[in-house]
Amino acid sequence: MGLEAFLPVALVIGYLLGSIPFGLVLTRLAGTQDIRSIGSGSIGATNVLRTGRKSLAAGTLLLDALKGTVAVVIAGSIAGPNAAMVAGLGAFLGHLFPVWLKFKGGKGVAVYIGILLGLFWPAAVVFCLLWLATAFTTRYSSLSALVASFITPIFLWWFGHLALSALFAVLTLLLFYAHRENIKRLQSGKESRIGEKA
Repeated sequence: MGLEAFLPVALVIGYLLGSIPFGLVLTRLAGTQDIRSIGSGSIGATNVLRTGRKSLAAGTLLLDALKGTVAVVIAGSIAGPNAAMVAGLGAFLGHLFPVWLKFKGGKGVAVYIGILLGLFWPAAVVFCLLWLATAFTTRYSSLSALVASFITPIFLWWFGHLALSALFAVLTLLLFYAHRENIKRLQSGKESRIGEKA
């Protein structure tokens, strides 16, 4: 199989890895209520935190990030950087729209970070610093993700990573779409702050 012919396979590999709902799996194993029935209904770490189980939220964050990184590393090791980027896109789509959960998944922030780690780790550091700075000043997880993801493609473009900038511009648009209800709540002043239980 040629490198270009592997690209659809990379997309599928990424999608399948990205669609593993670690937040749902961990909370079920821990015996908490269905994570989709509280807060935003998302399966991501921020919503898991609303169960009051910080360890579960941390585990979800780590595993969701790792599935993005693993997808990128596997595809990249087989067929190079283009396959890695395609696998990253697949992982992000899998997390947002997992086939196992009727295409209703998470918001994609941890996977976004994991993909960044696998493709260009300094950008992941920048993302995390921006997220932390915004979260510290506002205590809004959603706003922190929106700010950090908006700046990430610009950062990549500024340092000459044009292909990565284009990829993360697409991922940022998808992330904004996944946060569309959060954006409405931010505008109306009804968005939950970090640490608040629903």
